[in-house]
Amino acid sequence: MPRSYRVPLALAAGALLGAAATLTQSVLADKPQSTATDTLGFRDLQTFVEILNRVKADYVEPVDDKTLIENAERGMISGLDPHSAYMDKDEYKDMNVITTGKFGGLGIEVQMQDGFVRVVSPIDDTPAAKAGIKPGDLIVKIDDTPVKGLTLNEAVDKMRGEPGSKIKLTIVREGDSAPKVMDLTRETISVDSVRGRMLDDGIAYLRISSFTTETGDSLRKQFAKLQKDSKTPIKGMVLDLRNNPGGVLDAAVQVGDDFITHGPIVTIKGREPEARREFDAKPGDILKGAPMVVLINGGSASASEIVAGALQDSHRALIVGTRSFGKGSVQTILPLSNGGAIKITTARYYTPSGRSIQAEGIQPDVPIRPLQIAKTDDDKPDFDPITEADLKGSLTNTDDKESQEQREKDAAERKRQAEDAQKLAESDYGLYEASNILRGLILSKTALGDGAN
Repeated sequence: MPRSYRVPLALAAGALLGAAATLTQSVLADKPQSTATDTLGFRDLQTFVEILNRVKADYVEPVDDKTLIENAERGMISGLDPHSAYMDKDEYKDMNVITTGKFGGLGIEVQMQDGFVRVVSPIDDTPAAKAGIKPGDLIVKIDDTPVKGLTLNEAVDKMRGEPGSKIKLTIVREGDSAPKVMDLTRETISVDSVRGRMLDDGIAYLRISSFTTETGDSLRKQFAKLQKDSKTPIKGMVLDLRNNPGGVLDAAVQVGDDFITHGPIVTIKGREPEARREFDAKPGDILKGAPMVVLINGGSASASEIVAGALQDSHRALIVGTRSFGKGSVQTILPLSNGGAIKITTARYYTPSGRSIQAEGIQPDVPIRPLQIAKTDDDKPDFDPITEADLKGSLTNTDDKESQEQREKDAAERKRQAEDAQKLAESDYGLYEASNILRGLILSKTALGDGAN
């Protein structure tokens, strides 16, 4: 019986082995090879050997056979698409270490674009995120070495290093008139892929920064903790998938299944009919039907797009933000006899409605432009607003003292909530808008007599 290998994705540059936002699935190590009718023609093999001999004989410097063959292997795989790659023994080992969620580096997910390294997303609370690196940035120089001409793995190797060591990245950003030079310090990155907190009015906020093997369990534990610690019942949730580059397929399915009670979550279709796999939801919703808003942006890719697409198509959540990255393919890790592996694209995935988001992305239901709200002196009123109680001769309230005290408490609470909302708008405008939209959904649901149970 063939052995099955399940290999999750490496997610960070500085220790990244491959292109951006890869999904992985089970791999059959003893998968049958191509039939005789598919074998390479004699003339093609002859041309390959001829090129090999010409390079050995005429290249300006001597090159050993092992290097030439490995370069040919890398070129064969990397030439397929931006997400396929060859990994030697050390690179494959490093990738398996990275997927545990702890690794050394800068904390960015990258891919190759036009000979430069393109940032798909920085990981939360890492040197890259703290330095201000953003999705879409192009890394054109690492220290004093130009990136042009390097392979993705070579560029990543140069970004690796001991925690505490320094590195300088030259970044080109769209809209800027000149490159930015950023000084970073490498760290040992330990990624907790799920974080959460309560916002006002019983609104839960959960942030998934990447999909690792532990994400499904972590999300349920975080939600249970929020339920336990919350002073009021949870009325709705904001699920933040912004700048989430993806990760392990099973984790995306688990997260979708936490909120969807029936029907498909995602379907995978390969070249052969038997490669089709459909992942269906099981009964149960940890939110018990309460309203839900999902935040996405251009850094949301692959596994995060699966979750957003499943929640959108099943009408379980409202998707808010900007169009996602558009990574709709699945990569499989195939171990090799030499201790290395190849990562190749083996399938496309489809949302429950049957759409592929490859190169299209998830279009939000409510688009929100990324804005930065800055507080200025103009935000401060010149005087406190006048109320009825300030008017000369106004009637006094005849209610009892206890009611008056309660009104004062309510007014103080409303003031506190307004101040918190202003702070949130200044620090994270997207989340501020998403929480406002969610409050509207909660009010609408309550008005229709269909409150969360």
